[in-house]
Amino acid sequence: MAAVETIIYRAQARHSPWLSANRVLAITGTLTLVALLVQGYHPFAEDGGLYLAGIKKSLDSSLYPSWAEFVTAQTRFSLFAPVVAALVHLSGLNLLISMSLIYVVSIWSTLLAAWMLAARLFDNITACIGAVSLLALWLAIPVAGTSLMLMDPYVTARSISTPCGLLALVGAIDVQRYLKYGEGIPAWKAAVYFVSAIIAEVAHPLMATYALGCVVLFLALSLPTRQLRILVTSGLITLAIATAVCIYFVAPPQSQQYIQAAQTRAYWFIDTWRWYELLGIVAPPCILAAIASRGNSETMRLISRMVALASIASIAIAITFARLSSESYAVARLQPLRVFQFIYLIMLVVLGGLLGAKVLQRKVWRWACLFVVSSGGMFIVQMQTYLHSAHLEFPWCAPANRWHQAFLWIREHTPKNALFALDAKYIVEPGEDSQNFRAIAERSVLPDYSKDGGLAAIAPELAIQWSYGESLQRHLDRASDSSRADRLAPLAVTWIVLSSNAQTAFPCPYQNQSVKVCRMSGSMELVSRRRRT
Repeated sequence: MAAVETIIYRAQARHSPWLSANRVLAITGTLTLVALLVQGYHPFAEDGGLYLAGIKKSLDSSLYPSWAEFVTAQTRFSLFAPVVAALVHLSGLNLLISMSLIYVVSIWSTLLAAWMLAARLFDNITACIGAVSLLALWLAIPVAGTSLMLMDPYVTARSISTPCGLLALVGAIDVQRYLKYGEGIPAWKAAVYFVSAIIAEVAHPLMATYALGCVVLFLALSLPTRQLRILVTSGLITLAIATAVCIYFVAPPQSQQYIQAAQTRAYWFIDTWRWYELLGIVAPPCILAAIASRGNSETMRLISRMVALASIASIAIAITFARLSSESYAVARLQPLRVFQFIYLIMLVVLGGLLGAKVLQRKVWRWACLFVVSSGGMFIVQMQTYLHSAHLEFPWCAPANRWHQAFLWIREHTPKNALFALDAKYIVEPGEDSQNFRAIAERSVLPDYSKDGGLAAIAPELAIQWSYGESLQRHLDRASDSSRADRLAPLAVTWIVLSSNAQTAFPCPYQNQSVKVCRMSGSMELVSRRRRT
């Protein structure tokens, strides 16, 4: 407990004794439960399923013997999957139990890091509570048009990089105060900040690079002389733009299949964004600038300048190099506007702090209104997003989603080396709720349009395979059996998953109200006989 207490910053003498480690842990722990109840937990959905399949492959190399590149691709970009697999192996805990624990800890550590940031921006305990409360209630808020949320309702590498990035910013503020006021930083605390930055980079190199770029920019703005600040800051901006130029012009030629895969990620290209999504990247720097202009906090002004410069640089790079009409998508693949995930985190901490200090204060009814209105709205959005699944899909709960139930049947009743095919856009079928086939069924499957298209977009070497596999499954639900057989037989597909209203004469040993699982092997003769008759 003493170690936790020393983490929490209490530089201002006027801070109340109420700011103790026990109280902070109680507040952030309670808000973690609130965030969990509001946001929900869907471990197999969206990117969570991609990461989970990669971890399962790391734990059992015999899984996914066919088309395994679409399982291992995600693990090549970070050490997240092998590290989690190693922790599961060493701890002896069930994988899904471990992922649930990681999910809860990632939320708590994000809120704790946000508290530490708020404690450096405000000298009011109510402000700190407001900052962490607003963040806890709005973790599911979308980040402009980037296809990101502040935190996902499942575990990904971002679950680790997000709190570590915030903690690195806290360390930068401490360094700034050391440079300005000579306030010492204990060696162990400096080590914690440094290790946090390393963990973020190892977990998710792309998101961590953007967050740590902001941290370095903050440090540059904290330098003691104006000439040095201008020199270093302009050098960092120039370096970022020059890097984008080099990536754009040095990138190898793009295949037609890769262009097709990349264009499925419309959020990469700023010229495809809607007006309100563009507003979402203009508003944060303006809001923080307006707040900083009214306060006396030097740290707040530095934060505002950092956000403004990072926003301008990322928007300029996106407009210049990340357009749908660009000759190369190499820069678009790096998604420079994802820096706004970090900017949104800072903005919510600042807005929540002001809300707590200036509006909510110590009025219980005002806090109650905040929680009821904010949590109610976000809860409804999350429930509608995963309408046919349980809100909290913990491993000890039976799945409510019928597609999930079918995928579990597959895991229990089909051979490990079976190869499956599904409609290329099965993940958007009514009631599917973005449940990932590989992560649940633990069986090989041909690449789909949505999630595997995203993998092909960031790993160009997969584009040809993705285009081929995806095209064979296009409109598979509405195809005839003969068409399905003609398409899938050359790939030795042994099973096919169809929606319950799809027409087929293939034997289907499992069926529920939404989906059926049908056997392809041994059915080719049936198709041939039907053709002859």
